[in-house]
Amino acid sequence: MMRIVEHRSDREWVRRAVALIEADTRRSADTHLLRIDLPEWAHWTGVDGRPAGVDLYLKDESTHPTGSLKHRLARSLFLYALCNGWITESTTVIEASSGSTAVSEAYFAKLIGVPFIAVMAAATSPEKVRLIEREGGRCHFVDNPTEVYEVAAQLEQELGGHYIDQFTMAERATDWRGNNNIAESIFEQMSAERYPVPSWVVVGAGTGGTSATLGRYLRYQGHDTLLCVVDPENSLFYPAYESADGSYCSVHLDTGSRIEGIGRPRVEPSFVSQVIDRMISVPDADSIAAMLFLSELLDRRVGPSTGTNLQGALAIVAEMVDARQPGSVVTLLCDPGERYGSTYFDPDWRAQHDLFADDELAALRRFWTVGRWGTDA
Repeated sequence: MMRIVEHRSDREWVRRAVALIEADTRRSADTHLLRIDLPEWAHWTGVDGRPAGVDLYLKDESTHPTGSLKHRLARSLFLYALCNGWITESTTVIEASSGSTAVSEAYFAKLIGVPFIAVMAAATSPEKVRLIEREGGRCHFVDNPTEVYEVAAQLEQELGGHYIDQFTMAERATDWRGNNNIAESIFEQMSAERYPVPSWVVVGAGTGGTSATLGRYLRYQGHDTLLCVVDPENSLFYPAYESADGSYCSVHLDTGSRIEGIGRPRVEPSFVSQVIDRMISVPDADSIAAMLFLSELLDRRVGPSTGTNLQGALAIVAEMVDARQPGSVVTLLCDPGERYGSTYFDPDWRAQHDLFADDELAALRRFWTVGRWGTDA
Protein backbone atom coordinates (compact mmCIF):
# COMPACT_ATOMS: atom_id res chain seq x y z
CA MET A 1 0.00 0.00 0.00
CA MET A 2 1.26 3.46 -0.86
CA ARG A 3 1.87 5.88 1.97
CA ILE A 4 1.77 9.62 1.48
CA VAL A 5 3.01 12.43 3.66
CA GLU A 6 2.64 16.11 2.79
CA HIS A 7 4.06 19.24 4.38
CA ARG A 8 2.71 21.94 2.11
CA SER A 9 3.64 25.51 2.87
CA ASP A 10 1.88 28.74 1.98
CA ARG A 11 3.39 29.54 -1.38
CA GLU A 12 1.27 32.65 -1.80
CA TRP A 13 3.10 34.40 1.04
CA VAL A 14 6.47 33.33 -0.35
CA ARG A 15 5.42 34.52 -3.80
CA ARG A 16 4.56 37.94 -2.38
CA ALA A 17 7.80 38.11 -0.38
CA VAL A 18 9.95 37.29 -3.42
CA ALA A 19 8.00 39.81 -5.52
CA LEU A 20 8.64 42.53 -2.94
CA ILE A 21 12.39 41.88 -3.03
CA GLU A 22 12.48 41.75 -6.83
CA ALA A 23 10.54 45.00 -7.07
CA ASP A 24 13.00 46.62 -4.67
CA THR A 25 15.87 45.44 -6.89
CA ARG A 26 14.29 47.01 -9.97
CA ARG A 27 13.89 50.32 -8.14
CA SER A 28 17.59 50.40 -7.29
CA ALA A 29 20.01 51.53 -9.99
CA ASP A 30 23.41 49.84 -10.26
CA THR A 31 26.19 51.15 -8.05
CA HIS A 32 28.74 53.57 -9.49
CA LEU A 33 32.19 52.73 -10.80
CA LEU A 34 34.56 55.56 -9.88
CA ARG A 35 37.79 56.15 -11.76
CA ILE A 36 40.57 57.39 -9.47
CA ASP A 37 43.02 59.69 -11.25
CA LEU A 38 46.47 58.35 -10.43
CA PRO A 39 49.50 60.70 -10.50
CA GLU A 40 51.77 61.06 -13.49
CA TRP A 41 54.08 58.25 -12.36
CA ALA A 42 51.35 55.75 -13.21
CA HIS A 43 51.35 56.76 -16.89
CA TRP A 44 53.96 56.48 -19.62
CA THR A 45 54.41 56.25 -23.38
CA GLY A 46 54.19 52.73 -24.75
CA VAL A 47 56.54 51.11 -27.27
CA ASP A 48 54.06 52.00 -30.00
CA GLY A 49 54.24 55.68 -29.04
CA ARG A 50 50.76 55.70 -27.57
CA PRO A 51 49.86 56.67 -24.00
CA ALA A 52 49.90 53.71 -21.61
CA GLY A 53 49.67 53.23 -17.88
CA VAL A 54 47.66 51.80 -15.02
CA ASP A 55 44.09 52.86 -14.27
CA LEU A 56 42.45 52.44 -10.85
CA TYR A 57 38.72 52.07 -10.21
CA LEU A 58 36.51 51.89 -7.13
CA LYS A 59 33.22 50.02 -7.33
CA ASP A 60 31.17 52.22 -5.00
CA GLU A 61 28.90 49.84 -3.12
CA SER A 62 27.93 52.55 -0.64
CA THR A 63 25.22 53.72 -3.06
CA HIS A 64 23.00 50.72 -2.34
CA PRO A 65 19.75 51.51 -0.45
CA THR A 66 21.31 50.17 2.75
CA GLY A 67 24.67 51.79 2.06
CA SER A 68 27.10 48.90 1.66
CA LEU A 69 28.39 45.95 -0.33
CA LYS A 70 26.38 43.68 1.98
CA HIS A 71 23.11 44.78 0.36
CA ARG A 72 23.78 42.36 -2.49
CA LEU A 73 24.56 39.53 -0.10
CA ALA A 74 21.52 40.15 2.10
CA ARG A 75 19.21 40.17 -0.92
CA SER A 76 20.67 36.87 -2.14
CA LEU A 77 20.48 35.27 1.32
CA PHE A 78 16.83 36.21 1.76
CA LEU A 79 15.85 34.95 -1.69
CA TYR A 80 17.78 31.74 -1.07
CA ALA A 81 16.14 31.14 2.29
CA LEU A 82 12.65 32.01 1.01
CA CYS A 83 12.91 29.68 -1.98
CA ASN A 84 14.28 26.91 0.25
CA GLY A 85 11.27 27.24 2.54
CA TRP A 86 13.39 28.31 5.52
CA ILE A 87 11.68 31.67 6.00
CA THR A 88 7.92 31.75 6.37
CA GLU A 89 5.45 34.42 7.38
CA SER A 90 6.02 33.74 11.09
CA THR A 91 9.80 33.18 11.05
CA THR A 92 12.19 35.28 13.12
CA VAL A 93 15.37 35.74 11.08
CA ILE A 94 18.64 35.67 13.05
CA GLU A 95 22.13 36.60 11.89
CA ALA A 96 25.66 36.71 13.28
CA SER A 97 27.07 39.96 11.93
CA SER A 98 29.62 42.66 12.62
CA GLY A 99 27.24 45.29 11.34
CA SER A 100 26.74 46.00 7.64
CA THR A 101 25.20 42.64 6.75
CA ALA A 102 22.80 43.05 9.65
CA VAL A 103 21.82 46.53 8.47
CA SER A 104 20.96 45.16 5.03
CA GLU A 105 19.20 42.06 6.38
CA ALA A 106 17.12 44.16 8.76
CA TYR A 107 16.03 46.16 5.71
CA PHE A 108 14.87 43.05 3.83
CA ALA A 109 13.23 41.56 6.92
CA LYS A 110 11.21 44.74 7.33
CA LEU A 111 10.39 44.72 3.61
CA ILE A 112 8.75 41.28 3.80
CA GLY A 113 7.38 41.74 7.33
CA VAL A 114 9.35 39.30 9.52
CA PRO A 115 11.26 40.00 12.78
CA PHE A 116 15.05 40.25 12.71
CA ILE A 117 17.73 39.82 15.39
CA ALA A 118 21.42 40.61 14.85
CA VAL A 119 23.94 38.84 17.09
CA MET A 120 26.96 41.09 17.14
CA ALA A 121 30.10 42.06 19.03
CA ALA A 122 29.57 44.65 21.73
CA ALA A 123 32.32 46.75 20.13
CA THR A 124 30.30 47.29 16.92
CA SER A 125 30.03 50.98 16.05
CA PRO A 126 26.99 52.76 17.54
CA GLU A 127 26.18 54.14 14.11
CA LYS A 128 25.61 50.65 12.73
CA VAL A 129 23.50 49.69 15.74
CA ARG A 130 21.26 52.69 15.10
CA LEU A 131 20.90 51.75 11.44
CA ILE A 132 19.83 48.21 12.35
CA GLU A 133 17.31 49.46 14.87
CA ARG A 134 16.02 52.06 12.43
CA GLU A 135 15.09 49.22 10.09
CA GLY A 136 13.18 47.50 12.89
CA GLY A 137 15.90 44.99 13.81
CA ARG A 138 16.97 44.07 17.32
CA CYS A 139 20.61 43.80 18.42
CA HIS A 140 21.85 41.01 20.70
CA PHE A 141 25.39 41.79 21.90
CA VAL A 142 28.18 39.43 22.92
CA ASP A 143 31.47 40.47 24.52
CA ASN A 144 33.58 37.87 22.70
CA PRO A 145 33.30 38.20 18.89
CA THR A 146 34.02 34.49 18.46
CA GLU A 147 30.76 33.62 20.26
CA VAL A 148 28.42 35.13 17.67
CA TYR A 149 27.97 31.84 15.80
CA GLU A 150 26.99 29.79 18.83
CA VAL A 151 24.69 32.48 20.23
CA ALA A 152 22.91 32.89 16.89
CA ALA A 153 22.36 29.12 16.64
CA GLN A 154 21.10 29.06 20.22
CA LEU A 155 18.57 31.82 19.50
CA GLU A 156 17.41 29.90 16.44
CA GLN A 157 16.58 26.94 18.67
CA GLU A 158 14.99 29.00 21.44
CA LEU A 159 12.79 31.06 19.12
CA GLY A 160 12.08 28.49 16.44
CA GLY A 161 13.52 30.99 13.98
CA HIS A 162 15.95 30.76 11.08
CA TYR A 163 19.67 31.49 11.49
CA ILE A 164 20.36 32.81 7.99
CA ASP A 165 24.14 32.22 8.48
CA GLN A 166 25.94 34.45 6.04
CA PHE A 167 29.27 32.76 6.82
CA THR A 168 28.07 29.42 5.46
CA MET A 169 25.54 30.49 2.83
CA ALA A 170 27.26 33.47 1.19
CA GLU A 171 29.15 31.51 -1.48
CA ARG A 172 26.16 29.42 -2.51
CA ALA A 173 23.33 31.98 -2.30
CA THR A 174 24.75 34.24 -5.02
CA ASP A 175 24.47 33.26 -8.67
CA TRP A 176 28.16 33.49 -9.61
CA ARG A 177 27.50 32.87 -13.32
CA GLY A 178 25.99 36.33 -13.68
CA ASN A 179 22.57 37.50 -12.51
CA ASN A 180 22.99 41.07 -11.34
CA ASN A 181 25.97 40.04 -9.21
CA ILE A 182 28.91 42.30 -8.50
CA ALA A 183 31.24 40.57 -10.97
CA GLU A 184 28.88 40.97 -13.90
CA SER A 185 28.28 44.59 -12.93
CA ILE A 186 32.00 45.41 -12.84
CA PHE A 187 32.67 43.95 -16.27
CA GLU A 188 29.65 45.65 -17.85
CA GLN A 189 30.73 49.02 -16.46
CA MET A 190 34.35 48.49 -17.54
CA SER A 191 33.41 47.59 -21.13
CA ALA A 192 34.07 51.07 -22.57
CA GLU A 193 37.23 51.81 -20.57
CA ARG A 194 40.80 51.93 -21.90
CA TYR A 195 41.54 48.51 -20.41
CA PRO A 196 38.09 46.90 -20.23
CA VAL A 197 39.25 43.57 -18.78
CA PRO A 198 40.92 44.37 -15.46
CA SER A 199 44.34 42.95 -14.76
CA TRP A 200 43.38 42.56 -11.10
CA VAL A 201 40.31 42.78 -8.89
CA VAL A 202 41.10 43.39 -5.20
CA VAL A 203 38.60 42.60 -2.44
CA GLY A 204 38.57 41.84 1.27
CA ALA A 205 37.00 38.77 2.84
CA GLY A 206 34.41 38.71 5.60
CA THR A 207 32.29 35.73 4.69
CA GLY A 208 34.32 34.96 1.56
CA GLY A 209 31.17 35.22 -0.55
CA THR A 210 32.34 38.16 -2.68
CA SER A 211 35.71 36.61 -3.49
CA ALA A 212 34.04 33.28 -4.30
CA THR A 213 31.55 34.98 -6.63
CA LEU A 214 34.28 36.95 -8.39
CA GLY A 215 36.71 34.04 -8.68
CA ARG A 216 34.09 31.70 -10.11
CA TYR A 217 32.76 34.32 -12.51
CA LEU A 218 36.25 35.05 -13.86
CA ARG A 219 36.77 31.37 -14.66
CA TYR A 220 33.27 30.84 -16.03
CA GLN A 221 33.61 33.82 -18.41
CA GLY A 222 37.19 32.92 -19.38
CA HIS A 223 38.69 36.24 -18.27
CA ASP A 224 42.42 36.58 -17.59
CA THR A 225 41.72 38.88 -14.63
CA LEU A 226 43.49 37.86 -11.44
CA LEU A 227 41.84 37.99 -8.01
CA CYS A 228 43.62 39.37 -4.96
CA VAL A 229 42.12 39.12 -1.47
CA VAL A 230 43.37 41.48 1.24
CA ASP A 231 43.17 40.42 4.88
CA PRO A 232 43.58 42.42 8.11
CA GLU A 233 45.35 41.43 11.31
CA ASN A 234 43.73 38.87 13.63
CA SER A 235 42.22 36.98 10.72
CA LEU A 236 42.78 33.33 9.82
CA PHE A 237 42.11 33.69 6.10
CA TYR A 238 45.65 34.74 5.20
CA PRO A 239 47.58 32.14 7.25
CA ALA A 240 45.25 29.41 6.01
CA TYR A 241 45.84 30.46 2.40
CA GLU A 242 49.60 30.83 2.97
CA SER A 243 49.98 27.32 4.35
CA ALA A 244 47.33 25.64 2.19
CA ASP A 245 46.63 23.72 5.39
CA GLY A 246 43.05 22.53 5.73
CA SER A 247 43.47 22.06 9.46
CA TYR A 248 43.20 25.84 9.85
CA CYS A 249 39.47 25.43 9.31
CA SER A 250 39.18 23.99 12.82
CA VAL A 251 41.29 26.72 14.47
CA HIS A 252 39.74 29.71 16.24
CA LEU A 253 41.52 32.90 17.26
CA ASP A 254 40.68 34.35 20.65
CA THR A 255 40.46 37.86 19.22
CA GLY A 256 38.62 39.20 16.22
CA SER A 257 39.58 41.56 13.41
CA ARG A 258 39.80 45.24 14.31
CA ILE A 259 38.72 46.20 10.78
CA GLU A 260 34.94 45.93 10.81
CA GLY A 261 33.39 43.86 8.06
CA ILE A 262 36.45 41.84 7.01
CA GLY A 263 38.75 39.28 8.59
CA ARG A 264 37.49 36.38 10.70
CA PRO A 265 38.76 34.46 13.75
CA ARG A 266 38.08 31.22 11.88
CA VAL A 267 38.13 30.12 8.24
CA GLU A 268 34.51 30.50 7.20
CA PRO A 269 32.73 27.80 5.16
CA SER A 270 32.10 30.34 2.38
CA PHE A 271 35.81 31.07 1.92
CA VAL A 272 36.85 29.31 -1.31
CA SER A 273 40.63 29.69 -1.39
CA GLN A 274 41.09 27.84 -4.68
CA VAL A 275 39.63 30.73 -6.73
CA ILE A 276 42.05 33.28 -5.24
CA ASP A 277 45.28 34.11 -7.09
CA ARG A 278 46.98 36.16 -4.38
CA MET A 279 46.44 37.21 -0.77
CA ILE A 280 47.97 40.24 0.95
CA SER A 281 48.07 40.66 4.72
CA VAL A 282 47.54 44.36 5.49
CA PRO A 283 48.52 45.79 8.89
CA ASP A 284 45.62 47.55 10.62
CA ALA A 285 47.50 50.84 10.81
CA ASP A 286 47.91 50.76 7.01
CA SER A 287 44.17 50.15 6.59
CA ILE A 288 43.35 53.15 8.79
CA ALA A 289 45.88 55.33 6.98
CA ALA A 290 44.39 54.41 3.59
CA MET A 291 40.87 55.04 4.92
CA LEU A 292 41.91 58.55 6.00
CA PHE A 293 43.86 59.19 2.78
CA LEU A 294 41.06 58.13 0.45
CA SER A 295 38.53 60.12 2.47
CA GLU A 296 40.68 63.21 1.86
CA LEU A 297 41.13 62.37 -1.82
CA LEU A 298 37.41 61.86 -2.47
CA ASP A 299 36.30 64.60 -0.05
CA ARG A 300 33.92 62.07 1.53
CA ARG A 301 34.40 59.52 4.27
CA VAL A 302 34.89 55.83 3.50
CA GLY A 303 34.96 52.87 5.88
CA PRO A 304 38.04 51.03 7.18
CA SER A 305 37.64 47.93 5.00
CA THR A 306 37.83 50.21 1.97
CA GLY A 307 41.20 51.34 3.34
CA THR A 308 42.36 47.73 3.41
CA ASN A 309 41.22 47.30 -0.20
CA LEU A 310 43.02 50.45 -1.29
CA GLN A 311 46.31 49.37 0.29
CA GLY A 312 46.24 46.11 -1.63
CA ALA A 313 45.21 47.81 -4.87
CA LEU A 314 48.00 50.38 -4.63
CA ALA A 315 50.58 47.66 -3.97
CA ILE A 316 49.50 46.00 -7.22
CA VAL A 317 49.43 49.33 -9.08
CA ALA A 318 53.03 50.00 -7.99
CA GLU A 319 54.06 46.51 -9.09
CA MET A 320 52.47 46.98 -12.53
CA VAL A 321 54.06 50.42 -12.98
CA ASP A 322 57.52 49.08 -12.08
CA ALA A 323 57.08 46.29 -14.63
CA ARG A 324 55.67 48.72 -17.20
CA GLN A 325 52.61 46.49 -17.44
CA PRO A 326 49.64 48.55 -18.62
CA GLY A 327 46.19 47.63 -17.40
CA SER A 328 43.43 48.36 -14.91
CA VAL A 329 42.86 47.50 -11.26
CA VAL A 330 39.41 47.43 -9.67
CA THR A 331 38.67 47.40 -5.98
CA LEU A 332 35.64 48.11 -3.78
CA LEU A 333 34.40 51.06 -1.79
CA CYS A 334 32.49 48.95 0.70
CA ASP A 335 30.55 51.41 2.85
CA PRO A 336 30.46 55.06 3.93
CA GLY A 337 32.68 56.42 6.68
CA GLU A 338 29.75 58.11 8.42
CA ARG A 339 29.11 54.74 10.07
CA TYR A 340 32.43 55.08 11.88
CA GLY A 341 32.40 58.68 13.07
CA SER A 342 32.64 57.72 16.75
CA THR A 343 35.20 54.96 16.13
CA TYR A 344 37.76 54.86 13.32
CA PHE A 345 37.50 58.57 12.52
CA ASP A 346 37.85 59.58 16.19
CA PRO A 347 41.55 60.08 17.09
CA ASP A 348 40.85 59.39 20.77
CA TRP A 349 39.13 56.10 19.92
CA ARG A 350 42.02 55.09 17.67
CA ALA A 351 44.48 55.86 20.48
CA GLN A 352 42.47 53.76 22.94
CA HIS A 353 42.67 50.83 20.51
CA ASP A 354 46.35 51.32 19.59
CA LEU A 355 45.44 52.14 16.02
CA PHE A 356 48.05 54.85 15.48
CA ALA A 357 48.41 55.60 11.77
CA ASP A 358 50.30 58.91 11.50
CA ASP A 359 53.49 57.38 10.11
CA GLU A 360 51.56 55.11 7.74
CA LEU A 361 49.50 58.05 6.47
CA ALA A 362 52.68 60.06 5.83
CA ALA A 363 54.18 57.10 3.95
CA LEU A 364 51.03 56.79 1.83
CA ARG A 365 51.14 60.46 0.94
CA ARG A 366 54.79 60.11 -0.11
CA PHE A 367 53.90 57.10 -2.21
CA TRP A 368 51.12 59.02 -3.93
CA THR A 369 53.61 61.74 -4.81
CA VAL A 370 56.49 59.63 -6.14
CA GLY A 371 55.07 56.15 -6.78
CA ARG A 372 57.42 54.25 -4.49
CA TRP A 373 57.10 52.97 -0.94
CA GLY A 374 59.58 53.71 1.82
CA THR A 375 61.32 56.69 3.32
CA ASP A 376 63.95 56.69 0.58
CA ALA A 377 61.29 57.20 -2.10
